[in-house]
Amino acid sequence: MKREVEKKIEREAATVTEFGAHLEPALRVEQGEKFVVETQDNLFGQINSEDVLLTAEHLPALRYQFWKVNPVAGPIHVEGCEAGDLLVLEIEDIVPSERGWTGFAPTSATSPATPPSPSYRSPTPASPTTARALRHDLRRHRLLQREPRGHLPLRPFLGTIVTAPERGIENTLVSQGPWGGNIDCRDVKKGNKIYMNAYHDGGLLFFGDAHAAQGDSEYTGIADETAADTTARCHVVKRKRVPGVLRIETAESLIQVDSARNAGSMERALNGAFIGMMQWLTEEHGMDGKEAYLHFTANPDVRIHTYQFVGPAFYVVGVEFLKKYL
Repeated sequence: MKREVEKKIEREAATVTEFGAHLEPALRVEQGEKFVVETQDNLFGQINSEDVLLTAEHLPALRYQFWKVNPVAGPIHVEGCEAGDLLVLEIEDIVPSERGWTGFAPTSATSPATPPSPSYRSPTPASPTTARALRHDLRRHRLLQREPRGHLPLRPFLGTIVTAPERGIENTLVSQGPWGGNIDCRDVKKGNKIYMNAYHDGGLLFFGDAHAAQGDSEYTGIADETAADTTARCHVVKRKRVPGVLRIETAESLIQVDSARNAGSMERALNGAFIGMMQWLTEEHGMDGKEAYLHFTANPDVRIHTYQFVGPAFYVVGVEFLKKYL
């Protein structure tokens, strides 16, 4: 029996922090062909102890105007994908490494140490930076805390996922647009399909910046940052565009995602996610527009997810609609 050859991007090659169509493909795959991508954590594995501070003195990547963080692998060229098509990433598995790290830096977080009003008292003492090394029990799918009763579940996902934009070069720290971005969306995970606009032949897909676990909003700007191995396949929908940042299909639901950096404000991002979902329901599932509108206001299973809320600049939101109502 002939064994299937597994195509792979190895961890040492997952170092891209400025992405675009100028880069030669790191991998070429056929539609439906399984491949594996090994990615690094957001700081290239440099947080190996709590003595390493999140400062430019300790971490050269932080010396730039836009920090050189969140390395991704790619581009991945998908045969048969053309500019103007929709690239679909089907995630079969994401396996985090046995260690990760989390923390905060006041320059990159929505920090409670910054009082929203004169009468506000911070619940935590002010600190310039904090980094905490984390351990993962992969057999039990747990994030091990210092107190056993505080162990947390591992729910890995990809924090940064993009296609090469139509023009120019973007970076993996602040980029968010109709090509995807550093969106820290917890539903870019195992078992889901991610729908992304393709602006160049081959699609030119990049992803990485895996998180082993994260709370809604990623309030400090840093989740459980980890290296990971992702197994996936790609498919193509011809001559199709999606609004917002991207769309996600789970086994039970549809999710329309948008961001403030893409839409122009938090309000426009949320409204854009609703409008994008209405287009999805009416144009592709035949639902009457009035019916969809009433679902949004009366259906308790219509949910809003705040995936990212880091300072005033980064806000990513998703509107979820269950398939059982289609």
